[in-house]
Formats: sequence, C-alpha cells, structure tokens
Amino acid sequence: MPSSRFPIPQGTLDMLILQIVSLEPAHGYGIAQRLEHISRSVVQVNQGSLYPALHRLEQKKWLRAEWRESETGREAKFYSLTAAGRKQLVVEKDSWARLADAVQLIFEEGN
Repeated sequence: MPSSRFPIPQGTLDMLILQIVSLEPAHGYGIAQRLEHISRSVVQVNQGSLYPALHRLEQKKWLRAEWRESETGREAKFYSLTAAGRKQLVVEKDSWARLADAVQLIFEEGN
C-alpha cells in the first residue's frame, strides 16, 4: 500500500505556513499539527524543515514572533502574519493557482 505521506514540493512549505498562520497565531508544533490535520495526514512537516522555514519567514518580515504561554502551560514562540506576509500569501496563492491550472491543462491534453 502506498504511503499516505506526500513530499511537499520544494518552495511550497513557506506558502503553507503563511496560510496556517493567517488563520490564527500558532507555535511551531501547532503549525505542524494543523498542516497534518487539515491535509488528513498527507502533509507532514518535520522539525528540520519547519523551524528553518519559520526563521526564514521571520527574517523576511512575513511573520512576527512573540513568546507566550502555550495550551500546555509552557512558553512557546507564537508566530503571526504581518501585513507584508498577508500580501505575500496573496502572491503565493495566485502563483499556485496558475501552476495548478497549467498542470491541469497538461493532464487534459489528449483526453
């Protein structure tokens, strides 16, 4: 039986993180859990990919972070979307839609 996991195409993790954080501020583990839950376990992000991506998005000023108490009572770094991050998310979604449409056209060719 094929694995239910799906490798995230290069360059899409940032877009997925921006989308998740646009819903509400979240800490790293929460972001990973939400991605897995919403995708029905198809998208699973390991810490070795997630935390460098969060740091990169923070450096680009698309995310801001603040330390807060998590639901477990421990301190965690919560990420929220900045105005620049919101604009970038629109760009990313548009690019993704254009690519998905082009791939669909290619798949339909010859049918």
